Amino acid sequence: MFRLSLVLLTLSAAPALADVWTFSTPSGNIECSVGEGFDGSDIICSIFKRSGPSSVPQMAGCPVSRGIKVEMLDRGYVSMSCLGAGERGYGGQSVAEYGVTGQFGGITCQSSTKGLDCRNQDGHGFFLSRAVQNAW
Repeated sequence: MFRLSLVLLTLSAAPALADVWTFSTPSGNIECSVGEGFDGSDIICSIFKRSGPSSVPQMAGCPVSRGIKVEMLDRGYVSMSCLGAGERGYGGQSVAEYGVTGQFGGITCQSSTKGLDCRNQDGHGFFLSRAVQNAW
């Protein structure tokens, strides 16, 4: 369904500066917004409930009670930030069923029962799950 939605969006897209859509994992704990345009693609994902601290040192100050936002372009490094208190997602999203891979320009994401894994053309990426939040 995730791939089908992507194909339908690609086929039905009129000439525009960017296409933007949202998706969540089946648990609803991770929500993402993807943008794809002539000059590249980007993804912003938020994880809301975590069971432990992030393995990324710069996120050490983010309390486990708060979610994390991850941003990545199709080239370059990943950035992470602590979500504001009560900050929620994008709403109205498709569900990226477990076992599905989505291609968004230069970004590839795979949804699995272990979590969401996304990578860009430069080999940078992130992995989000309730237990692990990592970026490289």
